[in-house]
Amino acid sequence: MPQTPRSTSTIRSQWRLPALGLVVVLIVVLPFLLLRQSSQSSEDAWKDVVHTKDVESSVYELAASIRSLEGAALSIAAGVDNPSLRERIELSRQRIMPALSRVQALTQDNPEQQVRIGMLQASVVRRMDYSDSIIESGVDARAADIDSLVARYPIHGVISEILDAERALLAQRQAEAQRQDRHGDIALWSSMLAQLLLLGGIAYYAWRQIGRRLDAERDAYSASLRASAVLDTVREPIVLADDKLHVVMHNAAFSELYGVAGDVRGTPLAEIGGGAWHDEKTLRRLGDVLSRGRELWDYEQQQRTADGVQRTMLINARRMPLPDSEDEVVLVTASDMSVAKANERQIMELNRQMEGKVEQVSDVNRELEAFSYSVSHDLRAPLRHIAGFGDKLGRHLGDGLDDKGRHYLDVMVSSARRMSALIDDLLVYSRLGRSALRLQLVDMQSLASETRAMLDSNNAADHPGHIIEWRIDPLPVVVGDENMLRQVWLNLLGNATKYSVGSEPARIEVSCRRDEEGHHHFQVRDNGAGFDMQYAGKLFGVFQRLHTASEFPGTGVGLASVRRVLARHGGRIWAEAQAGAGATFHFTLPATGDMPAHNEATP
Repeated sequence: MPQTPRSTSTIRSQWRLPALGLVVVLIVVLPFLLLRQSSQSSEDAWKDVVHTKDVESSVYELAASIRSLEGAALSIAAGVDNPSLRERIELSRQRIMPALSRVQALTQDNPEQQVRIGMLQASVVRRMDYSDSIIESGVDARAADIDSLVARYPIHGVISEILDAERALLAQRQAEAQRQDRHGDIALWSSMLAQLLLLGGIAYYAWRQIGRRLDAERDAYSASLRASAVLDTVREPIVLADDKLHVVMHNAAFSELYGVAGDVRGTPLAEIGGGAWHDEKTLRRLGDVLSRGRELWDYEQQQRTADGVQRTMLINARRMPLPDSEDEVVLVTASDMSVAKANERQIMELNRQMEGKVEQVSDVNRELEAFSYSVSHDLRAPLRHIAGFGDKLGRHLGDGLDDKGRHYLDVMVSSARRMSALIDDLLVYSRLGRSALRLQLVDMQSLASETRAMLDSNNAADHPGHIIEWRIDPLPVVVGDENMLRQVWLNLLGNATKYSVGSEPARIEVSCRRDEEGHHHFQVRDNGAGFDMQYAGKLFGVFQRLHTASEFPGTGVGLASVRRVLARHGGRIWAEAQAGAGATFHFTLPATGDMPAHNEATP
């Protein structure tokens, strides 16, 4: 299973300390062992030298004692006898055997030397016995017998062999000691080099560790500064408290709101802000957050802050660990909801006022309904009577009616009919604002084509010589009320047909594209009478006309109805024109799925 970077770093940290300890042990112990070995080799070499010198001195002592004994014996054989000579003989006898034992003991680890010493011992014993016999015989001893004894039992050759063997062994041991010294010197220099390398490695490792520690401290310091900057940037008061609800740290917004000056770490939270937090219920809840791991959400508390204002604070708290210790603290945020509460109260008051306004509007709507009913029935009936009886009166009088009377009668009938048409348009305009939208997919291409066919039929009957050239580009499908959108095309294309009379041939163009906001942007362009743009602001108002009724018939309600329909569908309309050079009407509708989520009437 692959190790995470954190686990790898932990493993590295675990073996670094034992490795450092091992290096220190090697630096301290290895030179000690090498020095001890070199010292031991030198000591052994000196012991070998001393040993050889002891053997030599013991052998020389033995030879001297034998020569002294034999010389004394020869002196007695020659007739010289005195106490001094006897004392010399006794002293030599006492020295010979201890010296021989000492030589034997010193060479007991060398079998070859032991053989030689055995031969020497036999010769020495023989010569001592013979010397004793000469001493006892006195002058009767013969010098020739003594020479025969020396020839038969020689000791000087054996002594020389013993000494030569010891000296050769000493030379061998000294050579070995010198070799050990050389090895020791090499080991010491190698140890010194190894120590230097190890010390260099430790110094490099310590330098890297110090660099990393400094980098880590700088990073931690920078992170702390960034965290403090972020914390102080937050405009919501934040405070951290320990298990005793003493302040650990806080941000600038907390200091500003509660009038905290200087370092207040360790100060009980209940004493902050002139007792703003000295609420038993709040402190108990904060204690539960820390001791039981609970979370406090949207708890409202009334606090009087440093500026003396009574505020409604929304308190949230949760437990969190500190990154630099094992302790846990409670993180408390306090949001000032005073303005929101005031707005809420104001909204409630406005809602109450709006309810009263709605009631008033409902009353007005009921009155408008009654007025609409009165207009549609009570007012239209007299108009129908005026128009109807005017026609009957004209037929009744017949030729008896002079021209002036005929003119009066025509004006009366046409005015009644125009009044009736105006009432019909007002009722339509009223229904467009009050009736609910019946949203569905509407094919604008079909509506435009149907409207064109109807207008061509009317134009052929009313203006037989008026020629219209149509160009209708592909139009999209939108979401809307089909009947209301039909009124849009009837008014816009009807106006284009009406105001292009006299412009032969008339050209009416309909197109659509997507605007920058993604809405459908429709255009209806004609080459008719146009209008002066300084009066464009009156174009979409009720009863606002830019041409007289004698020039172009109409009630002045059609474009107002178009504006109302488009507003209810989330669109808008505007126009561009030039007097005598035609006009272009622009209107927009949201793309499919972008309809507003309300059906409110828009004026």
